[in-house]
Amino acid sequence: MSCQEQQEEELEVLQSIYDGDESFKQVNEKCFQYKIGEDNTNKSFVLEIVWGEDYPENLPNINLDAFYNKHLYDHVKVTIIDKIRDEAEANSGCAMTYTLFEFAKDNSEDLLLEQIEAPVIKEEPKEHIQQMAKVKERKEQLTKAQKRKITQRTNK
Repeated sequence: MSCQEQQEEELEVLQSIYDGDESFKQVNEKCFQYKIGEDNTNKSFVLEIVWGEDYPENLPNINLDAFYNKHLYDHVKVTIIDKIRDEAEANSGCAMTYTLFEFAKDNSEDLLLEQIEAPVIKEEPKEHIQQMAKVKERKEQLTKAQKRKITQRTNK
């Protein structure tokens, strides 16, 4: 069976397995992402697997370059990629995308051992902060009649 036929078969299997799974995302025919861990925590990451032309005969590209992973320390990223690459080498020549995603899910605690647990702080957009500042700067404008009444009350 050619690499192309194996890829088509694996693509069909992945689509059937992950149908309805919000953590799985198919970027294109050869690029897949899976979110490991819970949203808005430092103990989560998006694993991306990209098939080359000769996959599964050769290993896929494994990366953590997604913007979602900006909170991960560089040494943690290296550890994750190294361990997942080791698992990929053990499955060389076979369809392995599902296996790699499941390995990452099952071993997420070990993969993220050196990552701190502090929650991810969502920053408010600068525009929103500037709008709030403008709103706070406004002072109440009094009419002339209101000013006269205040003056008359204080002068008595």
